[in-house]
Amino acid sequence: MIDDAIDLLLETVGSVDPLLRTLLAGLAMVLETSVLLGLVMPGDTVVIIAALAVEEWPWWLGLIAATVLGALCGESIGFAIGRWIGPAIDRWLARRWPKQSVRWRRTERYLARRGGIAIFLSRFLPVAHSLVPLIAGSAGMPYRRFLAWTLPACLLWASAYSSAGWLAGGTYRELADELHGAGFVLVGVVAVFIVGVWVAKRLISRGEARHLEDRVED
Repeated sequence: MIDDAIDLLLETVGSVDPLLRTLLAGLAMVLETSVLLGLVMPGDTVVIIAALAVEEWPWWLGLIAATVLGALCGESIGFAIGRWIGPAIDRWLARRWPKQSVRWRRTERYLARRGGIAIFLSRFLPVAHSLVPLIAGSAGMPYRRFLAWTLPACLLWASAYSSAGWLAGGTYRELADELHGAGFVLVGVVAVFIVGVWVAKRLISRGEARHLEDRVED
């Protein structure tokens, strides 16, 4: 049963033109890293599903490149919006959405305390990955500095998710004709990766929690 479901998934995703599939993954990352849309767009899921259908390494590299470019575009859009109307957004939130205003100011203080490392780590923190580019632009951070910190984070993120999907899909295709229930191997590889990502995010969140507290450092 599970093998049939996996076969259907891979057949469906694999039927999409590889170039189109890669571009769609990049577009998903533009939306996932954009302001507000990043809270609802599951870019990580789209990238893993697209990677499952990758059979040749050039398309794996292409998927990583598209994902990185998509993330950079989305974050750059957020940075530009923050540069242009960040203070106005801050004032609007204070009047109309006080709870989000508190989150904005907390993230603003976090960025001030941690600087570039906050840009890097925000790619792996919930909510922060959408807010930090916006606030970095609003705070007047030089774009080159922002790019220098977010580029390696996006590359690490894209490589991890693309590789996990590629490995899972490739392993399944190798075992499908020889092992009944090979679909469990695919699910297991993806599950181990997801759990690993969750643990890493928890560790990062705990490590950064003191910098997100509403306090003034000595």
